Amino acid sequence: MSASSQPTFRIRSFVVRGGRGTSGQIRAMREVWPTVGLELAGGLVNFTVAFGREAPTFLEIGFGSGTTLLAAAADHPDKNFIGVETHRPGMGAMLMGMEEQALSNIRAFKVDVIDVLAECIPDNSLDGVQIFFPDPWQKRRHFERRLVQPDFLRTMARVLKAGGSLHLATDWEDYAKHMLRVVTDSSQFENVAGVNQYGSRSVFRPSISRFEQRALNEGRLIRELQLVKL
Repeated sequence: MSASSQPTFRIRSFVVRGGRGTSGQIRAMREVWPTVGLELAGGLVNFTVAFGREAPTFLEIGFGSGTTLLAAAADHPDKNFIGVETHRPGMGAMLMGMEEQALSNIRAFKVDVIDVLAECIPDNSLDGVQIFFPDPWQKRRHFERRLVQPDFLRTMARVLKAGGSLHLATDWEDYAKHMLRVVTDSSQFENVAGVNQYGSRSVFRPSISRFEQRALNEGRLIRELQLVKL
């Protein structure tokens, strides 16, 4: 096999999880997904076409079962939200929530966000990006898998509008310190709370998810960063 034909492997920042989901989630994937799902094959997303209107557009990366995404969309009907999640049952749960709450301002991808950012999000197009509780990859040998890295922050700067927001939250102190170092070293973002300071709760995180509540019950402090693209 020639060097050019060698398979390439990319480090993933998430754990690939299986599972089909409940009957309700499977039904939502079958019935709701066709109307709100976005595909890599579609290329760059025209937000006006995708949502049928012009409105500020926000991206949530790794929304789990969609608790915060659904709450943000319900609280801010004047804004568009794009969610990215690879876990099929989580996607199904979010779609069920959209249906139950009659929300029309969410669209979703169920593929790796790195591919979405590279192929589907136009430059200088997003009003905000939110990443709540990404996989902390606690073992030192796995640190390179952490999503928030200098290269990723440069990608965030590329897709965000000037003045656009980047909101990060984690319940793992070591990852919080890592994220703080990464954003402090960036010349493309300003920390709203001040240099080397953690911020307050994001307005787009209006409810406490089951995941967050478990972290609180286990005594972990939630640390948050709110950044603005310069």
